[in-house]
Amino acid sequence: MNKITVEKGDITKFEIDAIVNAANTSLLGGGGVDGAIHRAGGSEILDECRKIVARQGGCKVGEAVITTAGKLKAKYVIHTVGPVWNGGTKNETEKLEKCYLNSLKLAVEANCRTIAFPSISTGIYKFPKEKAAQIAIKIISDFLQFNDSIEKIILVSFDDENFKILKNELEINENSI
Repeated sequence: MNKITVEKGDITKFEIDAIVNAANTSLLGGGGVDGAIHRAGGSEILDECRKIVARQGGCKVGEAVITTAGKLKAKYVIHTVGPVWNGGTKNETEKLEKCYLNSLKLAVEANCRTIAFPSISTGIYKFPKEKAAQIAIKIISDFLQFNDSIEKIILVSFDDENFKILKNELEINENSI
C-alpha cells in the first residue's frame, strides 16, 4: 500500500493529524494557503504564531514550526517557509527539500500518523510546479523508507494544474520503484 496519495480539495477541510502551512517568515498569516489556514483555524493559530515569533523571531526559509490547529479538523498546523524562486540560483531546491523534511520531522516528534501538504512555494513564490512536485515526492518517499511512524501523507491541491502534475509525478515515482 502506498502511503502517499494526491487529492484535490481544500486543505483546511481535512480531518488529519497535521496540516502543513506554506507560511511566510513572519508567521502572521498571508495570502493563499497561509491565509486560508489562518482564517479557517481562527485566532488560536495566530496567537501561538505570535508566541513563536516572540521566542525566536519568526521562521527562516526551509525551517518549520508547529502550532495548534485551532478550529480546523486537524490536531496541528506545521508552518514551513518555502523559498521564492530566483531562477534556481539561490539554493531554492535545497531550501524546498528542507521544508518537506523539517515538516516531516516535526510531525513525527508530535506523534502524527497522518499529514497533508500543500504544494509549497508554487503560488506567489513562483517555484516551477513540476520541479516542486518532483522534490516533494522524492523527499517524502525517501523519508518514508526510514521512518514508518507516519501512515498516510496526502498531497493536497486546490487547483487542477497542480493536481495533475502531482498525480503524474507520483505515478512516475511508483513505477520506478
